[in-house]
Amino acid sequence: MATYKEKVGTSVVNFAGNYPGVVEGELWYDSTNKDFKYQYANVTAAGSWRTGGSLNTAKQQMGQTGLQTAALAFGGETATAVTVTETEAYNGTSWTEVNDMNNAFYRMGGAGISGNTSVLSFGGRNSSNTVQNNTESWNGTNWTAVNTMGTARDIMGDAGTGNTSALAFGGDSGGSQLAITELYNGTNWAEVNDLNDSRSDLTGFGIATSAIAAGGFSPPNTANTELWNGTNWTEVNNMNTARQEMSSAGVDSTAGLIFGGADSGKKALTEEWNGTNWTEVADLSTARAYMNGGAGTVTAGLAFGGEAASARTAATEEWTGAGAAVGAWSTGGSLNTARMGIGGLGIQTSSLAAGGHTATAYVAVTELYNGSNWTEVNDMTTGRAYTGAAGTTTAGLVFGGSDPSTGKTETWNGTNWAEVNGLNQARNVLGGSGTSTAAIAAGGYGPSYSALTELWNGSNWTEVNDLNTARYALAAANQSPSTASLVFGGQDPSPLTGKTELWNGTNWTEVNDLNTARSYFGGNGTSTSALAFGGYLGPPGVTANTEDWNGASWSEVNNLNTARDNVSGSGTTTAGLAFGGEVSGRLTATEEWNVPSNVVKTLTD
Repeated sequence: MATYKEKVGTSVVNFAGNYPGVVEGELWYDSTNKDFKYQYANVTAAGSWRTGGSLNTAKQQMGQTGLQTAALAFGGETATAVTVTETEAYNGTSWTEVNDMNNAFYRMGGAGISGNTSVLSFGGRNSSNTVQNNTESWNGTNWTAVNTMGTARDIMGDAGTGNTSALAFGGDSGGSQLAITELYNGTNWAEVNDLNDSRSDLTGFGIATSAIAAGGFSPPNTANTELWNGTNWTEVNNMNTARQEMSSAGVDSTAGLIFGGADSGKKALTEEWNGTNWTEVADLSTARAYMNGGAGTVTAGLAFGGEAASARTAATEEWTGAGAAVGAWSTGGSLNTARMGIGGLGIQTSSLAAGGHTATAYVAVTELYNGSNWTEVNDMTTGRAYTGAAGTTTAGLVFGGSDPSTGKTETWNGTNWAEVNGLNQARNVLGGSGTSTAAIAAGGYGPSYSALTELWNGSNWTEVNDLNTARYALAAANQSPSTASLVFGGQDPSPLTGKTELWNGTNWTEVNDLNTARSYFGGNGTSTSALAFGGYLGPPGVTANTEDWNGASWSEVNNLNTARDNVSGSGTTTAGLAFGGEVSGRLTATEEWNVPSNVVKTLTD
């Protein structure tokens, strides 16, 4: 790849305003504003956790190794205090049970940072609660017993690349905290130099020549951090919060994460190590301890299992570090008519707002957005709000809605609306998406909250398999209504829900919920990449909260500028539109969601 210097040289461009030919990293002089400016990549300044696929079995104190997209969980303790041999492999989306360990252990150490094909398990306790020195090697398919550790122990720190190189340090030998460090060379264990601080319930990350040991029980709980250079341990800067029973991710001593754990209670706290200091970053969604070990890197970590509150958990969370592209809402052109419950369809630069409810009436008003402004075009045949909508500004579809509850369906040809065959069941506040010739209508209210799903083939609606959860005031996104659609949130019938369901062309399957349950909100995108924004939260009122769906889970992103419910949306997760709605009155406000690749900055002293 050519460097910046090779592409643009060393000269500084003189330009009146923002230079249109700019490339990432380029500096120019804005002669109008008399400023030096530069272009930089627009990325997140901090990391965040989001939900991943759950383990098949809720358990704690298991071995954990690997990467975010290729992790291994082995052994552990279930809710009934059963020590298990079960092994599960993670592919970045879901866990699959693979071949069991030879012996049932929990509280063991594990090494393996290159995926789930080379892993070492060592130490721990058996079902009789006896401390062990057993070692097992995983080759991607099976576990094999290999030479044992020199010192039997559990709840130790661990590091290493897998079944050819591992490091075990600290731990508990059956009532005594240890400083002993052992190195595995692929065949045998050998004692090397001890930790400076004897302790158990610690965590660690890295490789056999470059590792971090952090926290634990010394006693009492400690924040002590030590650096291993392949020969000796050196005390370095402590963690911000003393605790034990946490988990970690990292590939060497220069960068890593510590998360979860316990002091006076379970912790969601996450700290990031930069090679010198610890910094507190975004918390886990679920406070938990007893995870034992960890998986992943400082930019793509994985937390799974453990104990949350007082129960074992199967929940998995994925860490995305700083540097990912970030989107934001900005002000767009206002609607001409303030209203809520609008049918929205199209893309950010060509969207249609159809119908809605003003402060006094249901209306048939239709407006067209060109990326900057809304223009009134020909009205729908029937004034109504809370419709489903699908398609584009040249081939659109609206269906259902209220004034009163109706099943009417209308098509838009770019100029006029025309009535066609209606829904089989009249309903409003339903979820709808698709095209003018292939659309889906799901849920809604009429005459009570509904799970009904209907498919449009360009001529008629056909009833297909229902949603798993009947609800109304939900949102929808789709890739292809016949094979892949997504519905999320709503009310069922009065409690708010964050439930998300995926359509495969035949059936609905429940997937990971929204982080914030809500109704009467906006949505856009596809079954693999969607946005949910705004909405009603019950007695707390309206929200500006925005969440992003990546095909597996929801993550909170930048909020709307104006909190509102009954908001409508169109577009995609990289170029979306939110318009209308209600706060204390009807709104004309329009906001544009963008994920820009670059941002212009002005140099200052």
